Amino acid sequence: MKKITMQDIADQVGVSRITVWKAFNKPDQVSDECREQIYKTASDLGYNKAVSGAPAFFSEEKENLTVSVIVSRPDSSIFWTNIIHHIAKELSKHNINLLYTYAPSVYSSTYHLPPILSNGTVDGVIVLNIYDPDLIRMISALPVPKVFYDTVSSVSFSELNGDLVMVEGTGAVKELTMHLIEKGKTKIGFVGDIDYARTNYDRFDGYRQAMLDAGLEINPALSFTGNIAIADYEETLNHFVDTMKTLPDAFVCASDYVANFLYQNLEKKGLTVPGDLMMTGFDCNSEYASVAGKLTSVQVDTSYLGKRLTRELLQRIQNPADPYETVYLSTTPIYSLSTED
Repeated sequence: MKKITMQDIADQVGVSRITVWKAFNKPDQVSDECREQIYKTASDLGYNKAVSGAPAFFSEEKENLTVSVIVSRPDSSIFWTNIIHHIAKELSKHNINLLYTYAPSVYSSTYHLPPILSNGTVDGVIVLNIYDPDLIRMISALPVPKVFYDTVSSVSFSELNGDLVMVEGTGAVKELTMHLIEKGKTKIGFVGDIDYARTNYDRFDGYRQAMLDAGLEINPALSFTGNIAIADYEETLNHFVDTMKTLPDAFVCASDYVANFLYQNLEKKGLTVPGDLMMTGFDCNSEYASVAGKLTSVQVDTSYLGKRLTRELLQRIQNPADPYETVYLSTTPIYSLSTED
């Protein structure tokens, strides 16, 4: 028997698929007459879905849910593959199908999201490492429950039309920066594209707060916070260090990925960390050989992050009318050789 979708109901009633979705998930946004017609048509067609506030014939759970992970560059980092792995493990516990949907890193006017995301095939989506504002807004318009891991500063929380899970960075990076200050470092720079991700901006804010609290000058010449294209990190950061008139006492980096390039550049110049300057990162990512086991950084529990993203989505699917949530997961500073005297 053909699976009945929201589009089938919309075609029968003569409304848009989004109107059908709203009738199921946000019934107060659909007129009483239209909503009742949608419910009746859905019942006649044999559509079965658990919907808060809908009539009793929608009370049975769908036998097999399908969740899509929308991801860009899924194999680019162990960090991301670990998260995806634990999403898959958590979904499997609930006998939920996992579907990968690959999206480009940069929006193009010719790109359209696959129809499976809006035709009733998937029951919810988890959005990972999508950092293009236009792509995020495109995804936010999907008529399915959504959970985002991170977003960009130019997209407000209210625009997401979904839940947001973040890792705490402001307090953690403030602690790392204060650690450098306690070591006697006063000329401290921050390196990382703060507009790339909201988490990057949070980390910059932690650095800024620590410097201000200590009464230290934030010298723009010691920092790089501008845009960095995905393919140009090494070239951009090398140019930044090579053209500096004076090196700082320490670099606070938005990620271990950034710290890796800076570390390699300094090493080629015959400089040492922490001998000539100290350095911190974020993510405790051991895949970058030059800094692995040496870098003071911040530990992110990717296994729990994968589980939490999954649980947040299942909660949203079961309770679609609940207010959207922004959840911050705690992180742990890890001190290592790069900040030792």
